[in-house]
Amino acid sequence: MPRLAAASLAGTAIEFYDFFVYGTAAALILGPLFFPTFSPVAGTLAAFATFGVGFVARPLGSVLFGHIGDRHGRRPVLVASLLLTGAATVAVGCVPTYDAIGVAAPLLLLVLRFLQGLGLGGEWGGAVLLTVEHAPAERRALWSSFPQVGPALGFLLANGVVLGLSATLTEAQFAAWGWRVPFWAAGVLAVVGLWLRSSLAESPSFLEIDDHARVPIAEVVRDHWRLLLLTGGALAVGYAIFYAVTTWSLAYGTEQLGVSRSVMLTCIMSAVVVKGALTPLAALLGDRYGRRPLCLAGCAAAALWMFPMVALLATGQPLPMFVGFLGAMLSFITMFAVIAAYLPELYEPRVRCTGAAVGYNLGGVVGGALTPIVATALAEQSGRVPWGVATYLTAIALFSLGCFALLPETRPVRVAAAAESASA
Repeated sequence: MPRLAAASLAGTAIEFYDFFVYGTAAALILGPLFFPTFSPVAGTLAAFATFGVGFVARPLGSVLFGHIGDRHGRRPVLVASLLLTGAATVAVGCVPTYDAIGVAAPLLLLVLRFLQGLGLGGEWGGAVLLTVEHAPAERRALWSSFPQVGPALGFLLANGVVLGLSATLTEAQFAAWGWRVPFWAAGVLAVVGLWLRSSLAESPSFLEIDDHARVPIAEVVRDHWRLLLLTGGALAVGYAIFYAVTTWSLAYGTEQLGVSRSVMLTCIMSAVVVKGALTPLAALLGDRYGRRPLCLAGCAAAALWMFPMVALLATGQPLPMFVGFLGAMLSFITMFAVIAAYLPELYEPRVRCTGAAVGYNLGGVVGGALTPIVATALAEQSGRVPWGVATYLTAIALFSLGCFALLPETRPVRVAAAAESASA
């Protein structure tokens, strides 16, 4: 289990590095380079629109790779998704700017971002299922939380590279070529990820399936449509919080508040470090008390914290901003530490890769794709403190809370204990 968990963690870290480095670039530099005829705010909105395309592609990727995972095994998904995402990310770093090739530049960005999302849509399901289906039932949330640490590491790696470049290059150098370096680095990371995953064994649950679903997505939509919609709605708040903190606030702080890029990145990255470190601890609580109680608690905390977070961000001061981001990240991880165990447990093995991955990525469309765009537009219409953004995030948190309330508990120990009690 440690070797398997480490390989899954490393793989998801690399895949999410690819995805996050685009978000950071969209917040800092892509607007002026690829949409120079727009105003600064409109250019940022346009860059965030290409960012959102990746989220639209993720459910499609989960359908494509979920089909492979349910028909041919979880392991092939890990290799194919990593290759696709890595190649698309390196290619983004090679796209000429608008000044060089005109409108073809943003169109190429759009296509490559779509391919990034397609690959990442398959990554999560394959990595999580391989870990979940090997793990002992009583520690399933703990072991499956390690792939969930991957996004935090990927984010820190992506932003650490950008922060280092920002500190060593002039603004002109960063705009001319420095922003491309993190994308090129994705090629090296992809090779490392493929090496780590080359020796992983196939999931025992998959090997035990006698009757594989012919068209997994058709079976999921026909038999589990309500579950699919509820999980997508439930996870929307996690995506909304994460990208409000890591993407929208980065653009808002640097453009509207005049905070330096280095200060904003440091505040955000510090909060993400704490989030990543606490993920296994929150997962242990999920094994002890159940998945659903933690998800409900995280949603409730998010609903209560969004107004304080926005108020602290509006100060433009490092310590208050860090405290605001940290509270948001803690509410986020209370939910998402157990999601890697929760979603697979909701589906039977024959359609698990498709069902869990599609539900997970539907939440990304609702919460991740729209949040930077909507928040930027709302902040533009607000005064010094963007209360409209806080209202929007609180509404999503309450919506997700309702969805989680309608989902069942799946913790194996609790289910087994209930069955024994009923038979007695």
